[in-house]
Amino acid sequence: MIERFQLALPHGITLSCRAAGARGRPALVFLHGFPEAAFVWDELLEHFAQPANGGFRCVAPNLRGYEQSSAPTEVSAYRAKHVVQDIAALIASEGGRLECLVAHDWGGAVAWNLANQLPQLTRRLAIVNSPHPGTFLRELQHNPQQQQASAYMNFLIRPDAEKLLAEDDYRRLWGFFTQLGQADWLTEATKQQYRDVWNGPGGSPPGSGLVGGCNYYRASPLRPPRPDDPAAAAVTLPREMLTVDLPTLVLWAMEDSALPPSLVDGLEDYVRDLTLERVPGASHWIVHERPQFVAERLQVFLARPVQ
Repeated sequence: MIERFQLALPHGITLSCRAAGARGRPALVFLHGFPEAAFVWDELLEHFAQPANGGFRCVAPNLRGYEQSSAPTEVSAYRAKHVVQDIAALIASEGGRLECLVAHDWGGAVAWNLANQLPQLTRRLAIVNSPHPGTFLRELQHNPQQQQASAYMNFLIRPDAEKLLAEDDYRRLWGFFTQLGQADWLTEATKQQYRDVWNGPGGSPPGSGLVGGCNYYRASPLRPPRPDDPAAAAVTLPREMLTVDLPTLVLWAMEDSALPPSLVDGLEDYVRDLTLERVPGASHWIVHERPQFVAERLQVFLARPVQ
């Protein structure tokens, strides 16, 4: 059974959350990406809340700007440091330290930052197809294949991106799913869950629920350079901002056309205790495509002892 609640954070942001499992149990937090929302984790929340699978307290927040969570109007409010603050406050409300932080896509960008800056907040980190900032910056700066694969980012920062995405019943977004994978999972019921998020709380204008998600792209310089915008070409990240000392599982779906496998090359240089599993035949939407597989690999990872 999925529980829904609003969590007011001390710094003025409210997160709409989905959860399963009893409060006070060891906690897992799941972070979604774009153009998704917390509901994508429902099957995993219910799985890990079951006593046979650990009996965890499982929480999936809608990140700021999504669904019923607070949506600041300033683009700068979507920088990673502010979203990390949200998740740190959520963790504090769930006991102060997680058993594992699990994240996909943009949620992973937040999780990599939190693991570097506030490692005391979780015992483990699990990443699903979300590039480490060090390897992502390298590929955006030097690999034409990655620059081409990430070209969509420069569409999503357009001032009219939300309006264009909403056209023809979100035609471009359905294509986003089908271009990056087979999308057999995209049933009409699932589509309606997405529409409910993308329409925004008031439902008007269509696409108003996408403003926050697009603002993550607008707030980040990690995108392909253009003649009038150096973007990633002008970014330097010191090594101390990139290292992760937590036990870390990375599941990488190999058919992700937006995030090619080259992004996991050299990952061990940044992550001291890394378990990397490449998953052939799966796309960027592996959480939708193969939730039981993702749950199984997480289950094995969670069973390992941590010093």
